[in-house]
Amino acid sequence: MDKSLRRTWVVTLVMVLALMANVTYVQGFRAQALRDDPLNARQYADRMTLARGPIVAGGERLAWSEPAAGKRYQRRYRQSEIFAPVTGYFSLFSQSGLESAENHILDGTDARLAATNLVDKILGRKVAGGTVEATIVPDAQRTAYNALAGSGSRRAAAVALDAKTGEILVMASTPSYDVNSVATLDSKRADAAFRRLNAERLKPMLNKALSEVFPPGSTFKTVVAASALAAGDTERTQVRAGRSYRPPGAGQAINNDAGDIGGQCDLPAIPLIDSYAQSCNTTFAYMGAQTPGNAAVAAQAEKYGFARRVEIARGVSSAPSSFPRTDQPSLSALGSIGQGSTVATPLQMAMVAAASVNGGEVMNPYLVGKVRGADGSVVEETRPRRLGRALTGEQAGQLKEMMEAVVRSGTGKSLQGTSVLGGKTGTADVEGAAYNDRWFIGFGPRSDPRYAVAVMTEASGYGIESGPIAADIIDALGR
Repeated sequence: MDKSLRRTWVVTLVMVLALMANVTYVQGFRAQALRDDPLNARQYADRMTLARGPIVAGGERLAWSEPAAGKRYQRRYRQSEIFAPVTGYFSLFSQSGLESAENHILDGTDARLAATNLVDKILGRKVAGGTVEATIVPDAQRTAYNALAGSGSRRAAAVALDAKTGEILVMASTPSYDVNSVATLDSKRADAAFRRLNAERLKPMLNKALSEVFPPGSTFKTVVAASALAAGDTERTQVRAGRSYRPPGAGQAINNDAGDIGGQCDLPAIPLIDSYAQSCNTTFAYMGAQTPGNAAVAAQAEKYGFARRVEIARGVSSAPSSFPRTDQPSLSALGSIGQGSTVATPLQMAMVAAASVNGGEVMNPYLVGKVRGADGSVVEETRPRRLGRALTGEQAGQLKEMMEAVVRSGTGKSLQGTSVLGGKTGTADVEGAAYNDRWFIGFGPRSDPRYAVAVMTEASGYGIESGPIAADIIDALGR
């Protein structure tokens, strides 16, 4: 063969092989990513022609599809204001929540469904959408939402976890919205609904339990107390208290609440358990500013999950909670009492409470228990996964005892006789506002404290006013 012809043949063969490899890569490995690319308008053309599978929880359908005119399907949502933070929405333009996280299971395009629907695949028929089973307990979710909505709060949120596994049992948020209004097949009505909701000042489409951060107030003292335990203190260690504390270099002192005057917090030194139960600002401001100090508190916060986005379902993550790493004692002191630059999601603070009844282990929260094929077979089941260890078992036991002291004799004693065994109150001042961020984190029931709860309500008053909501949620979970 002529040398030039041979070279041309080799080059042509290499190009053909390269083209085949590229086609195989694009069709076999990049097809789904290209379909999902926001710049690919074709993904929106037929999205309502698919009969998506249901989202269920506790045997109830929360979202499902019904036939509509023009060979299309209408997505429906049960009690959508209540379950919106869980299901999210599926509209002509976009999706959120579990509708987004498990989009390809629901619409039947997930590769994992091919094996469960092999006959359909061989015959070239559309693979039926699968079922997503959420971990939410519907009755407890309703209880939480109704309590938040009836609290007269500006904004509010609640999260309940199974402390041993990380299952999210409640994730409620107010104000909320009617998911059906944005899921309509009428594009003009859907667009108008989106515009109206996005223009509202309190952002009802934003999940306050997961995607918004608030100053946690004195509930953050749980993290500071944990840092002291990790540094070698015990619940009986004598710690600095006193009516006022001025951090080094600060122009203004940090004081205890006016209601503490004449109480234990006025004493120069008291046991850590008593300072925590009475919520002495001066103790925890000193700890953050000096001993064990900013680095220790920041490191402890990160052990609980601060400074990261916590993924609860595929592509669905929390806003990052944060505590300031700083060399300025005044900023660290303020942050250590849950004010200043310290902010947290209700999910994060529920994780803090959960570790106290789980031997110091922080579990990764999750919202999907199982996904099933259309034939009912289990395609995937979520296994509990540890996010990290915040404390040793012994240290966690001491922190649990400190939280029980809050209810037994401290700022949460009005919860005696309820299902709440232990907890921590928190009241965060919001600068220039007539309301406070009122927090309660805790655990129960008393006989078997496996549920960890965080409740935040925005209204005038104190954190303890969120405590009865936490008790109601624990009661509903125990039914």
